[in-house]
Amino acid sequence: MFTGSLALDLLLGDVHSLKEKRSVVRPVIAELRRKYVVSAAEAGHLELHRRTLLGVAVVAADAAHCREVLEACERLVASRPEVEVLSARHQLFGLED
Repeated sequence: MFTGSLALDLLLGDVHSLKEKRSVVRPVIAELRRKYVVSAAEAGHLELHRRTLLGVAVVAADAAHCREVLEACERLVASRPEVEVLSARHQLFGLED
């Protein structure tokens, strides 16, 4: 069993309030959860209007599948025109870790 995590530091487009930020971030999280069956949440930069840190996690039987899912999640977020990916950090843990 393997657990993979992805931390995406994002710069949001034309956002001027926390309410506007939620209207951008919520659909991204919902699409990740629906399309890839992962756990996803806003995990950082909660007080900033134009920045957010998204956390994504997946559990799978093999490491390759974890990597594939996390890379697909990163591509999906990067393809959205209203966000810019500033950094992406992947971590993979096995039972022995």
